[in-house]
Amino acid sequence: MESKAKLMGHPIHQMLVVFPLGLLGASVVFDLIYRMADMPIMAEVAYWTMAGGIVTGLVAAPFGLIDWLAIPKGTRAKTVGALHGGGNVLVLLLFVGSWLTRRDSEIHITTGATAMAIAGLALSMLTAWLGGELVDRLGIGVSDEAHVNAPSSLRR
Repeated sequence: MESKAKLMGHPIHQMLVVFPLGLLGASVVFDLIYRMADMPIMAEVAYWTMAGGIVTGLVAAPFGLIDWLAIPKGTRAKTVGALHGGGNVLVLLLFVGSWLTRRDSEIHITTGATAMAIAGLALSMLTAWLGGELVDRLGIGVSDEAHVNAPSSLRR
């Protein structure tokens, strides 16, 4: 099934999800560096990296919703997509909660904020796997004309 939201022949959602995944994951890494190495700048870096991840997650989400709405009802793909999307809403809520908690802290970090971020990262690994299941196993967002010798998506 082809993606319904495309740019230059490729699914927009798949192009954009790398940003929130990378930024939100990196924010947890920066949190852990702060805690292990006692480097206060890392708490600040985590705060702003997380903000970027939240914003880009909000940008990627509508394109995923557009593609999900086009999946036929009653299919495994529709169920997997609902779990993927719903899980990602929860991921964003965990990171928003973490970010808001940090906003109120002078050094932009608290134990609760780190815990929410780690929970969000763990859940994002599951939702990323579900997204991979949609694309790689179920062919959602893949061109109906895809094959190993398919011409460029820029050619018609």
